Amino acid sequence: MLSIFRRIILLTFMIAVVAGFPAAHAQNTTTVDITVTRADGTTTAGTVHAPAGATGRPGVVLVHGSGNGSGEHYDHVAEAFARAGIVALRYDKRTEEYTPSHRDYSLLADDALAGVAALRNRPEVDPARVGLWGLSEGGWVAPLAASRSADAAFLITIGANSAAPAAQQNWANETRFGAAGVRGSMVDVLARNGIRQLVAAGQFAQADYDPIPVLERIAQPVLAIWGDQDRLTPPGDSLRGFQTAFEHVGKTNYTLRTLPNAQHAGQPTTDGFDKLPGLAPGYGELMADWVNGLPGSATPPTADQPAAQGHPVRALASASWWESTAMQLTLLFGMILALAGYAFTGMIRSRRLPDRLPARVLLCTTVIGILGTIVQLGYILTTRATSFGPLLFGRTLPWLALQLIALGAVVALGLVLARARHTLAGANVGARTRWALLVCGGTGFVLWALYWGLLLP
Repeated sequence: MLSIFRRIILLTFMIAVVAGFPAAHAQNTTTVDITVTRADGTTTAGTVHAPAGATGRPGVVLVHGSGNGSGEHYDHVAEAFARAGIVALRYDKRTEEYTPSHRDYSLLADDALAGVAALRNRPEVDPARVGLWGLSEGGWVAPLAASRSADAAFLITIGANSAAPAAQQNWANETRFGAAGVRGSMVDVLARNGIRQLVAAGQFAQADYDPIPVLERIAQPVLAIWGDQDRLTPPGDSLRGFQTAFEHVGKTNYTLRTLPNAQHAGQPTTDGFDKLPGLAPGYGELMADWVNGLPGSATPPTADQPAAQGHPVRALASASWWESTAMQLTLLFGMILALAGYAFTGMIRSRRLPDRLPARVLLCTTVIGILGTIVQLGYILTTRATSFGPLLFGRTLPWLALQLIALGAVVALGLVLARARHTLAGANVGARTRWALLVCGGTGFVLWALYWGLLLP
């Protein structure tokens, strides 16, 4: 009988540890579905996770990361809070007009404050002790909400950024490729310029959002947490950014912590890219003790040693006029029209030129290079892959092939130009025009290849 009792105790402890909270905090929980009325009059569904029989407890509103806000992780976090005696509200994210090219942090912050208002009216909570928790993108949204209203009693972030979204995404791309062993222009030029072009074209929502002025306006206690294996947010630079912002305004009620062996969302990980079940050891206990111990748990200000990073986050320079979307499209369509003009006029016998081999090589390599670069750029900007197949000289095989093709185009263009006198001797106006179209298309491709890194190491 004693052995069975010990097994029950051990099992309870293991479940509590996996959930991220110590067994001493574990308790029965209940859920209640509610409706949250937003500031614009629209409504959204929400679920309150509370300790059974709770009254006058602290409360927290969960603010989503990027995407549609779905996923079991939010339920796990809400349940973990509830087991620690903290009432948690998870609400459905506003997804209307929420796309990569359009999202409004200000509107999302208002939605978070609507969640705070709804939770403050619940009988389970003490309305003076309702705060915000924000993950990833929520690390921009939740601080903005907290800076706008004293109704939010505290702020917790996990995987938040002190840099702009465009710079963060560039860092994440560089980190992902670097971890896979990819080096050189595919990362240094193609990925970076791809993001800069999205920003210039207005296809990267909130790209230049600056979180620092918002952090400097937050009066409430702040607990900011980063996993030391975060591969989406630069954990060391972000912690330093938060600390610098707070010190700049003399803030004294904050706690900045780094979780060992934890990834972006505070889950256990082996390499920062995978997600193991549950919450990282100590993550739940840290949040529970901090919230239940307020206001004393936030003072004096404390900050862990920033996590090590492979490279620092870098601000992205704005696109110059010559690399604007309009100029890029002009160059692209100019190349296509010039090469198409050369190809189609070749059907007229009187306009054909001698030494057709270099010209044909130039035509083929430029067309393949243009299409291949577009495909590679789209792949980099959309994939979350962490393995890119065999590498040679730190390059993926498709990228290496594109670089060789671009080099072939340069050689072919050189031959076409070097043999111009022989090629154009006795040629009529139509043939000379055709030759000029080929040279213009090839020259445009060389410029294109330089900008996108095809001709760089």
